[in-house]
Amino acid sequence: MARRRPHLLWLLVPFVLYLGALPLANRVRPVVLGLPFLFFWLLCATLLTPFCVWLAHRGDRQRAGGRA
Repeated sequence: MARRRPHLLWLLVPFVLYLGALPLANRVRPVVLGLPFLFFWLLCATLLTPFCVWLAHRGDRQRAGGRA
């Protein structure tokens, strides 16, 4: 029987940031903090990915009752 684990949906956030929104962010202008917009977008996605993985891991640990 499949278990419901909605906290794993956090792992979709980096996927959407990298692949889903990439065609929308593929711009040289505007420049944000001196970086082309696409580079800034990818930098933000890279910095956000560990946080999303941590949230998914935290949800798994809470579901397991602290074991892990």
